[in-house]
Amino acid sequence: MTQKPLRLLACGDVEGKFDVLFNRVRTIQKKSGNFDLLLCVGNFFGSTQDAAWEEYRTGSKKAPIQTYVLGANNQETANYFQDADGCELAENITYLGRKGVFTGSSGLQIVYLSGTESLDEPVPAYSFSPKDVSSLRTMLCSAPQFKGVDILLTSPWPKYVGSFGNSSGEVDTKQCGSALISSLAVSLKPRYHFAALEKSYYERLPYRNHVVLQESAQHATRFIALANVGNPEKKKEESACQFFFDLNEKQGRKRSSTGRDNKPPHAKHPRKPPQPPGPCWFCLASPEVEKHLVVNIGTHCYLALAKGGLSDDHVLILPIGHYQSVVELSAEVVEEVEKYKDTLKRFFKSRGKRCVLFERNYKSHHLQLQVIPVPLSCCVTDDIKDAFITQAQEQQIELLEIPEHSDIKQIAQPGAAYFYVELDTGEKLFHRIKKNFPLQFGREVLASEAILNIPEKADWRQCQTSKDEEEALARRFRKDFEPFDFTLDD
Repeated sequence: MTQKPLRLLACGDVEGKFDVLFNRVRTIQKKSGNFDLLLCVGNFFGSTQDAAWEEYRTGSKKAPIQTYVLGANNQETANYFQDADGCELAENITYLGRKGVFTGSSGLQIVYLSGTESLDEPVPAYSFSPKDVSSLRTMLCSAPQFKGVDILLTSPWPKYVGSFGNSSGEVDTKQCGSALISSLAVSLKPRYHFAALEKSYYERLPYRNHVVLQESAQHATRFIALANVGNPEKKKEESACQFFFDLNEKQGRKRSSTGRDNKPPHAKHPRKPPQPPGPCWFCLASPEVEKHLVVNIGTHCYLALAKGGLSDDHVLILPIGHYQSVVELSAEVVEEVEKYKDTLKRFFKSRGKRCVLFERNYKSHHLQLQVIPVPLSCCVTDDIKDAFITQAQEQQIELLEIPEHSDIKQIAQPGAAYFYVELDTGEKLFHRIKKNFPLQFGREVLASEAILNIPEKADWRQCQTSKDEEEALARRFRKDFEPFDFTLDD
């Protein structure tokens, strides 16, 4: 089954402007395709009784998308939320509840906490207490192998969220927001945290969830505060995001169709590799290939030094036959690509380096998996990840984090343009290219001061050396790589 991304919309304070909200959703879906869920934070209802709600409550009107809302933030609207455990308010509109975890059928994990902070006893119906925060933390963080949640929904901002980040505009994050939510976000490590109430849009730069050099790398958190729906200043009131989940996980994710465990009893004739429509610089049988750069040849793939590489041991994993992208690879080629990736990770680790892999399936004709080693002394893996995310944001590139077990074939269709990064930890970043994309983006990030600090090498054309030097580098790599060469095994 082809994996489709789970597409979500989040919005800020609706304040009873239901028609404005749902008309906006219809417009977005008409332009960008259907979304799966709408998540509403802040005040969903206005402070006065509104006949507009009766039309939705009675079924005269219907939300165009499955909508989940948080509870009251004031006494005036508390009467709309009678069941603390959550309930259906109208068709397609559901109150999540006072606090808890919503887990979708795809595996998406959303933690929600309704109301505003209160230290009073008894706690008002529209507030949460330290005990509520503590119970959520205990329920989730005590689970073995806990690494964080996908989404955290709160109405108030976390206090101090603007500290050490980009400017939050007119909102003073030292004065507004909730300290309890700050501590909850630190514990839950959400990939996305949505909030509202301040009538202002603020997207903080992603922040780390670990202490550098003291704790193992964790994913980053993106905090997004949304303005109120229909605000006259046209501040951003909704945000879209996509999540990718493996719907085939129960069937085994190793894609054993590669053959080792599922071969039929009769022998199969090997398929002839696909042929290019014209001259190709990377098909191994092509006369255009610079064969002096080839450093290792397997059954379906080969390794070659990158021409104008970022370092002397910057290599490419290339299919012998003509394939444009990873998405189009046959099963047996995928198996050998994975073998090369694992072997190169071990090889570079033995030399005090971690490696970053990326593919740009855009304005290219033959798959090139770029494998760039980064000395451990340069930075930690999370610095590399942050550099990709930060530079992507600066260039308005939507670089999404996808689960480690995901397969690119689940996300991109054959022929679709994309950019993909894989870190040595197995973490993956993905961008679906829709129109223009900077051809040197991957190199630019890795060459930047944050990682290799060789910005002058961002363009491979500025890094070319003589053929004699290339041959010497290739000989040295072959010799160094020989102890790890699986192609020599019987």
